[in-house]
Amino acid sequence: MTTMTAPRETKNLDGYGNPPLDWQRLIDALNAIRDLPVSDSASHYWIGTTRSDGRPHIMGVGIVWHDGRFYLVSGPRTQKSRNLARDPHCTVSVAAPGLDIVAEGEAKVIRDTGELERIATLFDDWGPQVRDGAFWHEFSAPSAGPPPWDVYEITPTTIYAVATAEPNGATRWRL
Repeated sequence: MTTMTAPRETKNLDGYGNPPLDWQRLIDALNAIRDLPVSDSASHYWIGTTRSDGRPHIMGVGIVWHDGRFYLVSGPRTQKSRNLARDPHCTVSVAAPGLDIVAEGEAKVIRDTGELERIATLFDDWGPQVRDGAFWHEFSAPSAGPPPWDVYEITPTTIYAVATAEPNGATRWRL
């Protein structure tokens, strides 16, 4: 089970008198989609980055959630990778069971072979190989381009959640 350090600040954003959402509910919602095949996770996750001219760029992506971090694989020539190389600040939006979630954070490219091998096991339904500081495989997402693919670790700093099922509410957590 994926866990995450308790937030340092919780703010109730609900305007209708509902209490703040429970932190464990957020973790449980993220864990509920964690075990989906990566190919199916693109219907649950979107990454938001900023283009060089300031315009937003949002893409549905396959992401793995593990130990309080999101892991994204992306070709270096994709728009999101070019955006992250220039500005690592990003958002990960998640359509989870009972919650819509937006996590703000920073993405960093992982190059360490040992760390990449650990992360590759999280993508076990895909089975990437680690070589030359990146992931390699015979295929990836159609828009990813040819290998190698960079692996990004996104550590949330702020998370927002709005309940889409009872009990209702909206909450912001600062980590």
